[in-house]
Amino acid sequence: MKESVVFWIAVLLPVLGFSQNTHLASVSPNTDTNVAQKKPLDLKEKRVLPLFGEASKTSEQIDHEIKFLSECDKSFSSRTEASNFFAARAWEYLQEGALDTACYRFNLAHLLNDKNVEAYWGLGVVSYQRENWADAKRMLSRGINIQNDNVALLVDLSTVDLKLYALNNRKEDLDEAAKLLKRATELDSTYALGQYNMALLHYNLNEPEKSWEYLHKGRSLDFSLMNLDFVELLKAKSPDPQGFFK
Repeated sequence: MKESVVFWIAVLLPVLGFSQNTHLASVSPNTDTNVAQKKPLDLKEKRVLPLFGEASKTSEQIDHEIKFLSECDKSFSSRTEASNFFAARAWEYLQEGALDTACYRFNLAHLLNDKNVEAYWGLGVVSYQRENWADAKRMLSRGINIQNDNVALLVDLSTVDLKLYALNNRKEDLDEAAKLLKRATELDSTYALGQYNMALLHYNLNEPEKSWEYLHKGRSLDFSLMNLDFVELLKAKSPDPQGFFK
């Protein structure tokens, strides 16, 4: 499961980061002055929010959770096994584009085992696909707090930071991406997406020579992840020193 997860997450996450699309997302402060008057979310609505919205649980939600956990205890040898099962199904739904169903399954995986990195990782990807960068960053960060040597997860979080930098031009986002990528590439210099994100990082730092260096490292590792739109942006700053891209 891990290999396939890493593969298609690498496909899902980098595209927007490399192309630097400028869609505005829900990272700005909430300006609704009537927040307190909003109707509380019902259980069905909470199910499709990361970690059920992290709001106070109603008696209905607690009853549902107790029943669910009891059923899993009867069907699986352990809650860890059950958590892994629901996470695996969630990845499949996410791969099919069924974000709400995937989110709910990841929530169930977390309910069964709050140390399951796959649950936080998946919720981060769901949030990224919904263009909710703040939740994406928060969920992926919580996964890294549990497993800080997961190279693919570190790189995915750097993608969120690079996206935030493209949207808001905040230096702290670029600094954090640099820190994450430094650790990721030190752990594994053969992970192609890490090299591609390094190329984007140095492009944003206005260091085209280093950007080309990392782009070619990524190209040599996995050409299929190459983003030709980014290549054109980089060529506009500086010609390819290797002459590969004319």
